[in-house]
Amino acid sequence: MHTHDEREPHHATSATGHVIEELELYGYRPSEDEPDLRITPEDHIIQSAVADIFDALISTMADTSLDFDLAEILWSSVNTFHRAVERIEKKLDDNEQAQKRLQREQDGSEVKSVQLETLIGVGQSLIERRDSLELFRETAADIYLRTLGMPWSPRSGSRVNHRQMTAAMIDSRDFIAAKRRADNDVLLPAGTKIAFSGGETTDHRLIWDKLDQVHAKHPDMVLLHGGSPKGAERIAATWAHNRKVPQVAFKPDWAKHAKAAPFKRNDQMLGTMPIGVIVFPGTGIQDNLADKARKLGIPVYRFGTGGA
Repeated sequence: MHTHDEREPHHATSATGHVIEELELYGYRPSEDEPDLRITPEDHIIQSAVADIFDALISTMADTSLDFDLAEILWSSVNTFHRAVERIEKKLDDNEQAQKRLQREQDGSEVKSVQLETLIGVGQSLIERRDSLELFRETAADIYLRTLGMPWSPRSGSRVNHRQMTAAMIDSRDFIAAKRRADNDVLLPAGTKIAFSGGETTDHRLIWDKLDQVHAKHPDMVLLHGGSPKGAERIAATWAHNRKVPQVAFKPDWAKHAKAAPFKRNDQMLGTMPIGVIVFPGTGIQDNLADKARKLGIPVYRFGTGGA
């Protein structure tokens, strides 16, 4: 027996032993396919952490030879959080489809019921993660605006905030319905829709003044604009961000419509039936929007050169 024991090979740690070691080192960590009962960071902790990150970048790079790279680095830093939100959204979509599938497969068995309850819990955990990551992104975007004087926006896709759109869910159907309502409320914000279009003008004082007048008359205003990265529409977007007014950017789909893209965009914007259209000097694109709006019976307000 003694000789046999000496020849006995060394055994690797068993599966149970490995789990115990992990628990001793890191504590319990749920996998992504089960509900996560751990709390998310408090808002002020998230905001403080993001401020520290940006303070370090700005103090290190500003007024040095890296100053030219600062804007791109800060944009990418905000985008890191935005991409994290997008990944969670994809997981939420997968979770919703899995819930629908299990709803169809329910046969009264405890196994199917537990599986569905687990998916609901996972979905709720994902919503909490998404909301926290959105706060990371929104805090970073605010610092980006204060530092560079322009609002942060993704180079493709939408930037939405669901923080105020979640609620307790009772069962799977309620969870899915609430998620859909939350998404729609953010992507199609309720309120008085005002369309805005302009060219290369940089008269930000006049633009802000006119938008402030409209906002005073319609506190629930939603600003629709063309999403241009410069000129009047960029100024309008900055105004909306500063005034906390919901905004929807109708960017031309050049790949699909080529030269007709701006005019197709005008059709889409007017398709939401705004109560008014504000136009600042520009090109035939602005004239096209104004003409189409008048034909639909939508009031048009021209400002700037030759307008009042």
